[in-house]
Formats: sequence, C-alpha cells, structure tokens
Amino acid sequence: MNRAVMVLEAMLTEAPRAEVPALILADAALADALGWSHVVPLLAAGLKLTDLRKRGHDLRLACHRAVTASAIEATRLAVDLARRAAFLKGVAPKLRAKGAADAVEIFLTQDAVAPSALPLSDRAARRLCDRLVDLGAVRELTGRDTFRLYGV
Repeated sequence: MNRAVMVLEAMLTEAPRAEVPALILADAALADALGWSHVVPLLAAGLKLTDLRKRGHDLRLACHRAVTASAIEATRLAVDLARRAAFLKGVAPKLRAKGAADAVEIFLTQDAVAPSALPLSDRAARRLCDRLVDLGAVRELTGRDTFRLYGV
C-alpha cells in the first residue's frame, strides 16, 4: 500500500489535474505489490475527489479506507459474477442451437457480446440471446431495441 500511496502522491504533486492516470498507476503499483497478475481499480473506485487533494498521512488513511470499501464491493461483485457464470454453464446443455456451446464460451470470456459476434447466423444469434435473457442466464446491457449488447 505504501508504494501505491507514494505513486499517487508523486503523480498528483507533479500533475495535479492528472487524477485518472495517477489512480491507474497507483492501482497498478498496488497490484504489483500484492503480486496480482491484473490491475483491480480499488483506489480508483474508492477515493473521492476531495481525497485526491490530501497529502502525507491523510492521503494514506484515505487510501486505506478506499481499498477496504472497494475490496468489499469487488468481492460482492465477484461472487455475483461467479454465480451468474455457473448458472450460464448450467443452462448450456439445454440450448439446442448449433454453435451454442461456443456462444456460451464467448459469453464467459467477454464482458459484452453483440449477437453478430456469435458463431451463428444473425437470426439464430438474436434468438439465442433472447432465449438466454428469458432464462436469466445473460442480461441485455444497453437498454436499446437495436444494436444490443449482452453479458453475464
């Protein structure tokens, strides 16, 4: 955590208006210090704009609070996503369309999927997506009538 706070403070001292790059680098430093292979935006999600004006001990305390709150929310989201992914895997054998297994794999590996990205004809892909929504296995993410995106 010390390294992440030092990176954040140094970036904000050098470029006070570069909050986004500073938070990205601080989260990267935190992930590196913890030995994670991926950056998780714990500081970016938990710090408020007023926290970014703090320095020294006050900034360190704000970062500790942010990581604690963000880690709780990230864990909740990860549990929900794992539950949804398991449900999608359970629904997969009920799907009769050719290429449905490949489509399920795409849903499990991508954040958002357009029906045109599925290995099915356009009509079959739209019908599969509608069926998965009806089963509660995926969600429509855009709220639009056309050019929809779906995800777990």
